[in-house]
Amino acid sequence: MEGDFIKINEWLTPLSWLYGLGVKLRNLLFDMEIRRSQSFKTPVISIGNITVGGTGKTPHVEYLVRLLQDRLRVAVLSRGYKRKSHSFIIADGTTTMSDIGDEPYQMKQKFPKVVVAVDKQRVHGINRLTDNDSKNSDIDVILLDDAFQHRQVKPGINILLVDYHRLIIYDKLLPAGRLREPLKGKNRADIVIITKCPQNLKPMEFRVITKAMNLYPYQQLYFSTLEYDQPLPVFPKDSSATTLSQLKDQNILLLTGIASPRQLTKDLTPQVKSITPLAFGDHHNFTRRDVNRLNSTFADMPTPKCIITTEKDAARLMTTEGISDEVRRRLYKLPVRISFLLEQEEAFDQHIIGYVQKNARRYQTPKAKAKDESKAKNVHKNSHKPQTIKFK
Repeated sequence: MEGDFIKINEWLTPLSWLYGLGVKLRNLLFDMEIRRSQSFKTPVISIGNITVGGTGKTPHVEYLVRLLQDRLRVAVLSRGYKRKSHSFIIADGTTTMSDIGDEPYQMKQKFPKVVVAVDKQRVHGINRLTDNDSKNSDIDVILLDDAFQHRQVKPGINILLVDYHRLIIYDKLLPAGRLREPLKGKNRADIVIITKCPQNLKPMEFRVITKAMNLYPYQQLYFSTLEYDQPLPVFPKDSSATTLSQLKDQNILLLTGIASPRQLTKDLTPQVKSITPLAFGDHHNFTRRDVNRLNSTFADMPTPKCIITTEKDAARLMTTEGISDEVRRRLYKLPVRISFLLEQEEAFDQHIIGYVQKNARRYQTPKAKAKDESKAKNVHKNSHKPQTIKFK
C-alpha cells in the first residue's frame, strides 16, 4: 500500500524543526527574489524529488530521452554524484565512469547520440552547453537530472517525482523522516508523478492519492510503474544470454548499491526460486573487501544460481578488479523502464513535446510536426513494450 516504506524517527523531530527553519529561509530568499533564479532561452526540463533516496529519477529521464531524441538534439545535465573530477565535462568515447559518475556514464552508454554533461553548478553547465562557440550549441532541449532543489535554475517544466511507497504527505523532514524540504515545496512543480505504483492499483487508490496530494489546478498529476527488460550480461564475453523466465528456477544473489532496493526485491521475489540480498549504500564504490565478499557469497550459494544487479551498479562493477571468473560468467544487469497508468502516456508525451516545440530554437515544419504528433502516440507503445516484463 502507499506509504508502506516510511519509517519516522520521532525522537529526532526537534532536529527536523531546526533543519526546516534553514530550508524555509533559503526558499524564502528565492521566493522574494533576493536570491535569483535564472531562465534560459533553450527549453529546460528538470526532473527531481524532495526526498532522500530513490524515486526512479534515472528511468524517468531515460523515458524523456527516448521520447525526444529522434526529433530534437537532447542534452542531459547532471551533477555527477561521487565522480572524481570537479569541472564541467561533456562525455565522449574516452570518458570513464570515475570522470562523470555512474548514472551519467550509464546514460551515455545507453544513448551515445545524446549529449551528456556534468557540472555541480547547473547554471554554469547550461551556459556552457548553450554557448554559441560550443560544438553543441545546436542543443534543442536540456534535461536536468535531480535538480528540483537547485533553485538557481528556473526550468520551463519542473517535474517532481514522489515514490508511491514513500508518499511525501506522510513523511517528515530530515533527520526524523526523509524530506529534504517542507511539503510546501511540491507547489513549485508543474508536473507531479507518483512513481513505482503497483500495476493493479485500484481506482479508489487513485482518487485517494489525488485528493491527499492536494495539488493546485495548474499542476498535473500522473502515475507511473516500473517494467523490466530482459537481463543483460555485465561481461558479455564471459557469459551467455538469459531471460527473466529462465530465472524462475534460479537462486538469485541480488547485488545492489542503490538508495532503495526494496522495490526491486519485492518485484523479483515471486519470479525466482530464492533471493539472497547483498546490499550496499547508494552509489557505493566497490572495494577489494566487497569483491571478496561477493565472490565468497556467490560461491557458497546452491546451484542453479546467478547474480542480478542494477544498471547503475553494473557501470561501477565493469571497472572493478578481483571479480572471480564464476561471478563474471553469471552476473547480469536488469534494465528498468517506466510506463504510465490510467492511459496517461499520450497526455504526458504531448505536454512535453508541445513545450519543447514551442520553445526550441529550431522549429519543425507543419508536415514534420504532424508526423511527429503521430509518432508520439506510438513511440513507447510500439517500439518498446514487447521487450518489457510486467510484474504483478
